[in-house]
Amino acid sequence: MINKYDKEKYVTTHAYTPGLQIKEATIVRKVRRLPLKGEVIVNIGDLVDYDDIVAKSKIPGDPHMVKASYLLKCEPEEVPRYMVKKIGDSVKKDEIIAQFIGFFGLIKNFVKSPVDGYIESLSTASGQIIIREMPKDIIVDAYIPGKVINTIPGEGAIIETNAAFIQGIFGVGGEAHGDIVVAVDSPKDVLDEEHIINNYKGKIVVGGSLVTGEALKKAVEIGAKGIIVGGIRNSDLRSLLGYDIGVAITGHENIGLTLIITEGFGKMDMSDKTFNLLKKFEGELAHINGETHIRAGVIRPEIIIPHDRIEAKCDEKEKLETGMKPGATVRVIRAPYFGKLARVISLPPELMRSKTESYVRVVELELENKQRVLVPRANVEIIEE
Repeated sequence: MINKYDKEKYVTTHAYTPGLQIKEATIVRKVRRLPLKGEVIVNIGDLVDYDDIVAKSKIPGDPHMVKASYLLKCEPEEVPRYMVKKIGDSVKKDEIIAQFIGFFGLIKNFVKSPVDGYIESLSTASGQIIIREMPKDIIVDAYIPGKVINTIPGEGAIIETNAAFIQGIFGVGGEAHGDIVVAVDSPKDVLDEEHIINNYKGKIVVGGSLVTGEALKKAVEIGAKGIIVGGIRNSDLRSLLGYDIGVAITGHENIGLTLIITEGFGKMDMSDKTFNLLKKFEGELAHINGETHIRAGVIRPEIIIPHDRIEAKCDEKEKLETGMKPGATVRVIRAPYFGKLARVISLPPELMRSKTESYVRVVELELENKQRVLVPRANVEIIEE
C-alpha cells in the first residue's frame, strides 16, 4: 500500500529505463584500447581517420617443442655440442638447427625447425629445444574519424566526433565501414534477393521490415559490408551463421558482413525515424558494429555517421540516458506489444498486479494506432532523440 506521501514523492521523480538512441546529431566518443600493454602512437588533439592506427603491440608467438636428443640419437646433455644455431637465432621452417654426422659421414641425424621463428631455449635435462613463432602484431585503429581527446598510456586513446548515432536491438558481425545505400522505398518493404545488386559491393545496405535468407546470401557473395533492417527470421539467422546463436554476446562472428536489426525478430517495420534518418544520410560513409551484449553491461549494435551538417546540441556533460516521463518515446520489448513504438501518457504511482501474480510499476502508453495500454515499466526502453 502506498501512502499519500510516498505517492506524491514518486510522482515528482523520473522513472529510469534503458535508453535506445536514435540521434541526428550527437557527440560520439569511442574508447580504442589494446588487449595488452603496448605503444600509443597518437597524441591529444590529433585528427584521425577511421583506419588510422592509434595503438599497437605484439603478442608472443606459439611455442613448439622439438625432441632434439631423440632425433640426434644422443644424450640430452650432448645436444649443445651439435647445435648449428644458438639461442636467440631466427630460423626458417625446415632449416637445420642441429646435426650429428658420424662414422665417416655414413650416419647423418638432423634436427629441423618445424616453423618460422626463433630459438627460445634449450634444455640439457630433457634434450628439448623450444622454437617460438615470431611475435604477432596487434593494432587498434580509430574506428571513427575524429579528434583524439585523450590517451590511455600504454593502452589506447579516446576518439570524439560529431555524428548521427543509431542503436539497434540485435546484431552479428564486428566493425565495418561503407557508404549507406537505401535499397527499398519504405520501412515496410521486405529486402529480398532482387534488391541486392552488384553495385552494392562495399556498401552498407538499408532494408525495411525484413531481410530474407536469400538476400543475405547474395549480399555476402557480392561483398556488401553490412545490412541494416527492421527484422529477421530466426531460421534465416541460423542459416547465415550455421548454428543457433546464444543470447549473451555477439560481434565476433565471421560471416562476411555485419548485420544490424533495429526492431526485433520476425517481420517488423523499421521505425519511420530510423528509416528517414538513414535515408537522409544515404551516400555518406557509415561505421557500424554488430556487437551485442544483452545481459550485464548492455552493449547495443550501433550505426555512426560522422557529419558536420548539424552540430550536436548537447554539451559535454549531458547524460545519454534520460528519465522516462510523459511525452517520451519508448519501444516495448516484451509481448504482446513487442517492438511497438509508443508515447508515454502517464506513470501511475499505484502498483498493479501482473499476469505472474506479482505487483509491478506500470506505464500508460499510446501506441502508433492510438490504442492506449498499460505495460510494466521494465518492459519498455526509451528512444533517446
